[in-house]
Amino acid sequence: MLRTTLLAGVRLVPAHRAACSVPLARPQYFSRVWMSTRKPVGRGTRFDLLVGPRLLLLRRTVLRRRMKARSQHRLSAPSPSSRVEGDWVLFHPVYSAEELKAVEVLHREATTIPDKLAYRLVRFARWGFDFVSRYKHRPIPPGSNMSVKELREGGYILDERGWLSRILFLETIAGVPGMVAGMLRHLQSIRLMRRDNGWIHTCLQEAENERMHLMTFMTLRDSPLWFRALILGAQGVFFNMFFFTYLISPRTCHRFVGYLEEEAVLTYTRCIEELERGWIPEWADKPAPEIAIDYWRLRKDATLLDVIYAVRSDETTHRFVNHSLANLVPDQDVNPFALQEPGMDVKGGKIAFDRKESEEYMRGVQKLVREGKAKIEE
Repeated sequence: MLRTTLLAGVRLVPAHRAACSVPLARPQYFSRVWMSTRKPVGRGTRFDLLVGPRLLLLRRTVLRRRMKARSQHRLSAPSPSSRVEGDWVLFHPVYSAEELKAVEVLHREATTIPDKLAYRLVRFARWGFDFVSRYKHRPIPPGSNMSVKELREGGYILDERGWLSRILFLETIAGVPGMVAGMLRHLQSIRLMRRDNGWIHTCLQEAENERMHLMTFMTLRDSPLWFRALILGAQGVFFNMFFFTYLISPRTCHRFVGYLEEEAVLTYTRCIEELERGWIPEWADKPAPEIAIDYWRLRKDATLLDVIYAVRSDETTHRFVNHSLANLVPDQDVNPFALQEPGMDVKGGKIAFDRKESEEYMRGVQKLVREGKAKIEE
C-alpha cells in the first residue's frame, strides 16, 4: 500500500498534481506614498502646486485598478465542474486493485466489561439509526424474482437517497473520535511537557480521512435543512460524550471506534454487493467525483463503485488501528503505526494486533527506517 507524504525530502506526489487550482485573492498593499515617513510638503508650496494634482490623479487611478482587480480575483468556492488538486498534508492510503478486494467483514468478541459496554453502545446506536431511517435489511427469499422497485417497496434494499443518507450520517459521526482523541492527547503532551509517542498523528489522520469521505459523498447531493439539524444535534451530543469518556478511559474509546468501524465496513460491503447486483441503477455508471479521483489517486475513468471500494478499505484500516490501539497502554506504549501501517493483506483479514504483535511490528518498521537511512548516507 502506497502513501503520499513527505519522507526524507522526497515528495511522493505526481508533478501534475502538485499545484492547487483554487483561485486565490491577490494581496492588497499600501502605497509607498501612504506609508512614507517623510514630512508632508506644506500647502501652497511650489512642489504641491506642480506635483499635487498629478499625484492625486495617480492615487485615483491606482485605487480604481485595485478595486477592479479585487472584483476579478475575489476568493470564492470553486464551481462544481472545477477540479481541486494538490498534495495532502497528512498520510492517506492509495490502494492497489488487490488490496481493495482483500477486505473481510470481521468482528472482535467483547470479553471485558468495558469492551462489552462499548459494543452494546455501538449496537444501540445502530438500532436507533436503523429505526429512524426505516432500514430493515430483510433477507431476500430464496428464488425470488422481484424487481428493484418491489425489493425497495418491501424493505429489502435501499434506494440511492437512502444509501446517501446513511453514509452521510455515518461519516459525520465517524469524523469526531479522531479529532477529539488527537486534541486531548495534544493538550496532554503540552501540559505534561513530554512526547506523545506518535498517537496524535494517527488520530488526526483518521479524522481527516473520515472528513474526506464526507466531502466526497456531499458532491452527490445537497442535504436538506432538517438533515443538517439532525447532524448538528447528534454531533454535539456525541462530541461531548466521547470527550469526557476519553478523559476517563482512552482504551474504551478506541474499542468503541473499532466496533463502530466494524459496522462501517459491513455497511459499505452491503452497498457494494447491491451496486454490483444492479440494485442501485442510479449509481451503475456514475463517474467518481473529482475530489475522490485526486485524493485516492484513482484512474480518470473511475466510477462511484471504485470510490466505495476505497472508502471501505479506509474503514478497514480504522477498524484495525483502533482495535490495536485499544490493546495497548495509552500512557506507556508507542503507537506502532506512527511511521508505517501494514498492508491490506494484514488489515483486511486480521482484526487487530495484540500488544506483543504491535511491539514486534514497530521494531520491524524501525529496522527498515534505519536501513533506509544507511542507504541514503552511502
